[in-house]
Amino acid sequence: MSLLGRARPVSSAALSPACCAHCGARLAAGQERFCCSGCEGAHALVAGLGLGAFYGRRETEAGALRPEALAPGLDLAPFAVTQRDGTQRLELIVSGLTCGACVWLVEQALAAEPDVLSARASLSARRLTVTWRGEAGRANDLAALLQRLGFRVAPWSPACLRATEDAEGRALIRALGIAAFGSMNIMLISVAVWVGGDMGPALRHGLHWLAALIGMPVVLLAGMPFYSSAWRAIRAGRPSMDLAVSLGVLATAGMSLSETLRNGPYTWFDGATMLLALLLAGRVFDRAARRRARQSVAELLALQEGLVSRVLPDGHMEAVQAEAIAAGDRVLVSAGERLRLDGVATTDALLDAAATTGESVPRNFAAGDPLPAGAVNMGAAFTMTVTAAARDGSLAAMARLLERAEQAKGRFVAIADRASRFYVPAVHAVAALTFAVWWGVLDAPWQVALVNAVCVLLITCPCALALAVPAVQVVSVGALFRRGVLVTSATALERLATADHAVLDKTGTLTEGRPVLIPEGQDEAVLARAAAIARASRHPLAQALVRACPDVPLAEGVREVPGQGLDAGTARLGSPAFCGLPPSADGMTLVFREGSGEPVRFRFADRMRDDAPASVAALAGLGLDAELLSGDAEGAVAAIAWQAGIAEWRAGVDPVAKQARIAALKAAGRRPLMVGDGINDAAALAAAHVSASPAGATDLAQTASDLVLQREGLAALPEAIRIARRAQAIARENIGFSLLYNVLAVPMAALGLVTPLLAAVVMASSSLVVVLNALRAGKA
Repeated sequence: MSLLGRARPVSSAALSPACCAHCGARLAAGQERFCCSGCEGAHALVAGLGLGAFYGRRETEAGALRPEALAPGLDLAPFAVTQRDGTQRLELIVSGLTCGACVWLVEQALAAEPDVLSARASLSARRLTVTWRGEAGRANDLAALLQRLGFRVAPWSPACLRATEDAEGRALIRALGIAAFGSMNIMLISVAVWVGGDMGPALRHGLHWLAALIGMPVVLLAGMPFYSSAWRAIRAGRPSMDLAVSLGVLATAGMSLSETLRNGPYTWFDGATMLLALLLAGRVFDRAARRRARQSVAELLALQEGLVSRVLPDGHMEAVQAEAIAAGDRVLVSAGERLRLDGVATTDALLDAAATTGESVPRNFAAGDPLPAGAVNMGAAFTMTVTAAARDGSLAAMARLLERAEQAKGRFVAIADRASRFYVPAVHAVAALTFAVWWGVLDAPWQVALVNAVCVLLITCPCALALAVPAVQVVSVGALFRRGVLVTSATALERLATADHAVLDKTGTLTEGRPVLIPEGQDEAVLARAAAIARASRHPLAQALVRACPDVPLAEGVREVPGQGLDAGTARLGSPAFCGLPPSADGMTLVFREGSGEPVRFRFADRMRDDAPASVAALAGLGLDAELLSGDAEGAVAAIAWQAGIAEWRAGVDPVAKQARIAALKAAGRRPLMVGDGINDAAALAAAHVSASPAGATDLAQTASDLVLQREGLAALPEAIRIARRAQAIARENIGFSLLYNVLAVPMAALGLVTPLLAAVVMASSSLVVVLNALRAGKA
């Protein structure tokens, strides 16, 4: 049912009567509910869509959602991409997304449009992906809808995202500079008061006023990142850690101002400003550490930025941005240049694909082979035909998978989130109780009671608990990507760390999946005639025969008999039974027969991957016994199992039997890791405790897998298990440290054993310890 049919009144209870009912900006004299006509129209639009719950759950900057006058602006229709099913897809960067409620409003407002099929927004990346039925020009209407709600949009690009992040970073650095400058100057004044034992009251009073003149503006300006966040939390009805920090800083400053007015012996402007400086420094360092941990996505997207040389129909070249290239365009790749886009080469190429697959040695690509974006041309210049635009290419797809894996919540992340939500209200209650006990029970001066209550607010740190697991997950996902492993599931690392049995497919997993003809003195003319027929099939053995004789043309009148072979009238090529012979024991044989002549056997071998034996041995060293399941003939499976060092193997296993074997292992209490690459492996991959697919696997196999090995071979799989186990150990360490820290720190603050300055130092340090410990997960 359309959302337009569920209109209800909009509640603005979360806003002050003096604030705009839509954007939250303070109302001027004469304004009743809205600060401008744009906000009034946006409020009516939200009500008409039945999305009034937005106002009760959002956390947004005052004025951040104020609609601007609609201007002609940029035409977004050319940025819409037509999908294979005829639908349109558009990716936008959305300014004004500040919390989950904003994401909810954007998605629901677009979903209310009858032609919109899906709308998904990412808060961290500020990326909106929307698909709809109809014309590309509809993109401008959808963008106008978001603008009427107060959001600003532009075509999504890594450069736009970096500009937004840089602006936020500059604001934090600016606040840190103000706090550091003010705290250093106030500290000089405070030292004079501390050491001036015989200082007269007038001089001390003058120094206190000088500290106040410096400290109050510093507290008000440098603390804005905390105050604005705390105000959003209050309006949303949810306490946050920034609210505790704001109360502590403002209470310390207010108490100091009170002591200045009455010419008390001490003030704490030095503590308030130093506290802000330390907290801001901790936030800057924390932001840098988390940005470093998440830079895999940024590095990946940066590979497709830059100019490329497009080959025009008349043969001339033009330099254009990679984003402007469409599928089907031809581009020139110079020697040493990076491929910004996916494509197919017209000639042989030598590429270094280390940036995306982790391969340390450049690889040769034959003419017609797909070329991966992100690789570097190590040979001569060549031209290639682009197969996908930048937004649809392999780099963008990998970036989306990484974002999903980094942002998704596993079991440990959910536990930490719930704990931190309950923790903040408890801290405020303990701080209030501390003040009441010191002032009302112990009969201490209210200044002493307030200092101890402030210390409780400052020293508690649910930030460390909230960061304990997500930081480890982000670091681990990035580290695995740099090692050639793409994590596609939120809980993959948790499950991979507990895997205790490995089930391996043969063809394309333990072997290269590219059979080669065994030279046995075949007649060249007979080989040529067989290869001409083989050109009509995509069967791996037929293609191997073509590779052995690549220059022959396609034979005429060839008909493929599914599951048996090729019939060319007087000649046949296919299985032994298809050509009148008993079946081959190893299953890697094609038979060619012309009329009633003698049949000719072509035997093939699928070469085992070089690192397969070492990888199987490494899995065993990690406690994972390996077994081999394959649909191939017994002879071929036995040979590969023996070469790889696998004692347990089964041949002739169909997809149903593979899935049944996985189910039997799980029923026996095992936690199987399934590794496969084919369509026939998809069911077993989905059913396994955790699954992985190697490079070159089918799309269906990769979709069903929790991990995708980007580089050739299996060597990255044991390393991924080691990193996953290390990540889980570090996550437990972080949770344990966070809980122990708070259990010890809160009573010390409540007992009056710490000062506000020391509380700030300890609190900021705890978050940094958690993040720095998380960075160890990438060094396994």
